[in-house]
Amino acid sequence: MVNTRNFHLRLTATYSGNENKIDDLALQVLHDHQWEPLQLDIRSPGFLLFINGLFSCQHLYMRTNSAECGLVLSSAKGGMNIVAGEFWNIQHAEVSFDAYVLSGEPSEEHRSYIIERMHHCPVSTNLPEHLKLKVLVSFHG
Repeated sequence: MVNTRNFHLRLTATYSGNENKIDDLALQVLHDHQWEPLQLDIRSPGFLLFINGLFSCQHLYMRTNSAECGLVLSSAKGGMNIVAGEFWNIQHAEVSFDAYVLSGEPSEEHRSYIIERMHHCPVSTNLPEHLKLKVLVSFHG
């Protein structure tokens, strides 16, 4: 039987200004069925650093491209689910964000553009070609 490894990260963020600059950011990891603060340092496992890099890059591209579309966000909640194989190869990756709009009118065109741009973050572009990162973004006003 093939062993899989499941990783779940989530974040909550608040923003300020027209560029959606981060005011406050809390990252958590699901560990033994409980959410714990994600505390990374030089001794953190490399795979956890890598998937946090992917999550952080997706968050950066979501908030900055929202700003580019004239969408000023008050806050966001995000989640990332990763399934890795026995040898740590990522088999499934999904990221989602619920973004809360302070000003601007989000459209389907904006959402599609933002998601398309998120696929071009530097960490995403270094995923294996066969792996399709699933990206979901919802706007709430």
